[in-house]
Amino acid sequence: MGPIPKLPLVFLITTLLFLTTFIGLSESNSDQVAELLSLQARSKSGVIRLDDHSLSRFLTSVKTPRPYWVLIFFDAAKLHDKQELHLKELRSEFSLVASSFIENNEDPSSSSHAKLFFGDIEFQDSQPSFAQFGVNSLPHIRLIGPNHSLKESQQMDQGDFSRLAESMSEFIESKTKLVVGPIQRPPMLSKKQIMFATIAWLIWLPFIGKKIISGKTLLHDPRIWLSGAVFIYFFSVSGAMHNIIRKMPMFLVDRNDPSKLIFFYQGSGMQLGTEGFTVGFLYTIVGLLLAFLTRVLVTVRNVKVQRIVMIIALLVSFWAVKKVVYLDNWKTGYGVHAFWPSSWN
Repeated sequence: MGPIPKLPLVFLITTLLFLTTFIGLSESNSDQVAELLSLQARSKSGVIRLDDHSLSRFLTSVKTPRPYWVLIFFDAAKLHDKQELHLKELRSEFSLVASSFIENNEDPSSSSHAKLFFGDIEFQDSQPSFAQFGVNSLPHIRLIGPNHSLKESQQMDQGDFSRLAESMSEFIESKTKLVVGPIQRPPMLSKKQIMFATIAWLIWLPFIGKKIISGKTLLHDPRIWLSGAVFIYFFSVSGAMHNIIRKMPMFLVDRNDPSKLIFFYQGSGMQLGTEGFTVGFLYTIVGLLLAFLTRVLVTVRNVKVQRIVMIIALLVSFWAVKKVVYLDNWKTGYGVHAFWPSSWN
């Protein structure tokens, strides 16, 4: 027999080397997935605390394609007191998305199981990682795909925070094609609290029923209804709902002189809480005076007293409306002008 051709031997060696490398890479990826699952299980919300070392281990030092996606929330504990950033709220919603994804894809047979991991990085502990991603402002969330380098990762836009956990979930599903599933929000009351409230209600039910039948409850007191109506009116005209939704402060500190406080902001772009409450108070004065004149004063038989009180009420109402018009003109620059009826000319 002649000598064995060299080509098949070279091909055999190359194949063996490739298989060895592939098997080693698969084992390495499997080890990293197992480690990520272990870190995920230790976290209460499923969010893994990352740092410079773990970021290198699970992302930068891993050959692509990785068998998983990573969504990272960049955090800074020192900025949690800045209400305008909403970092604590967004971090809570991020944790909610993580726990919901894990719960909805807990079954190993799920196509999304162990394909997405959630992590957060604290600025104080991992400043080099912030620099690697080019993060210079918060809030900031990045999605790193199986084939992405750190700079190629996709940033979540501010619009994806608009509906909090639900919009974050839509962003993940649109970019990864994985299924997050329904957001599992915790109930407002625990089972023990519901049970305690039910027992307390059943105990008090006979006493409440007796009070209702005899007509001796707070709901039968007209003063309660009057106070509630005034409160609702004040709440409506003072912009309190605007302050709650936008989380507006009652006042600001003057940048030029930190010892001074600004209660009225000149400009139509923002309204402080004090401004709304001041205008609401003036409106409420006018409303209460009008109610007094039409419901109480008309029952007074002394015409002289009626006239004096009417004049005082009109002067106070005129003063209150004038202050509101003046404040609106000072704040927005728009003026309110009175015109005589054309038939009077």
